[in-house]
Order: sequence, then C-alpha cells, then structure tokens
Amino acid sequence: MANWNEEDHPWVPAGSSEGGRFTTKAGVAAWKAAGPCTRALTQTEIETGYELNTGKAIVETFRQKNLDALEMPAVLVSKHGPFTWGMDVSNAVENSVVLEAVAQMAWLTECLAPLVQPAPGYLLEKHYSRKHGPNAYYGQK
Repeated sequence: MANWNEEDHPWVPAGSSEGGRFTTKAGVAAWKAAGPCTRALTQTEIETGYELNTGKAIVETFRQKNLDALEMPAVLVSKHGPFTWGMDVSNAVENSVVLEAVAQMAWLTECLAPLVQPAPGYLLEKHYSRKHGPNAYYGQK
C-alpha cells in the first residue's frame, strides 16, 4: 500500500470522495458509507479560525449527508486531506489504514475504468449490515 501524504489523496484536490465504488470498506471495517468530502473553506473561514471552521465543515458534511460518525469514521476535507477517528487510538489508526487502502483501490480503478459507476446502495448496505448490523451473521462479531 502506498504511503501518501494527506494532500496526495486524488479526491482531496478534486473536492470529491471515492464515491462508494467498493464494498471492501464495509467488510474490512465498520464503514457504512462512501467516505464523504467536505466543501472547500472560504477565504474568510481560512483567515478567521481555520481549525475551528475545518471542524465545522466536517460536522456540516455529516449533517447534510445524514451520516453517523460512528458508522463512517473518516472524511476528506476538500483542498486539505483526510481525517479519521475511532473508539480508541488503535481503532483510529485502523480506520486510517482502511481509508488509505480504499483511496488506492479507487484511484487504480479510475485509472483502469474511468467510467466506473458507484456500487448500488443496496449492495453497500448488505456488505455493511451482514458484518456490522444488529443481525450480523458474516465474519466475526
């Protein structure tokens, strides 16, 4: 797996996410959704409280997309880089590794098949819920 700097994620400069192309993240870690990407901060937001406004943009993105931060423990901050978190330090690091792997797979997929469509929501939901949902039956609990 590549060891990219945070600004090297291909979707961060573009202001987009990996777009839900894979079910892998749902099976490897407890991720229910595609990694979202925030909007770009305005010049005023950068000049007056950059760190605070970065956090506000993350919260805004999760609210707008109706995402649960425990089910999607990562976000790409537009024009900046990735943020991950977890239930403890070890889990946060695991989520960072998953984000790196998913970003690499997405980038390689777009290189090979630029017109690839996102996986359907019902498939992403199935892969998440069968391992992490209330009636999980696949893999370890």
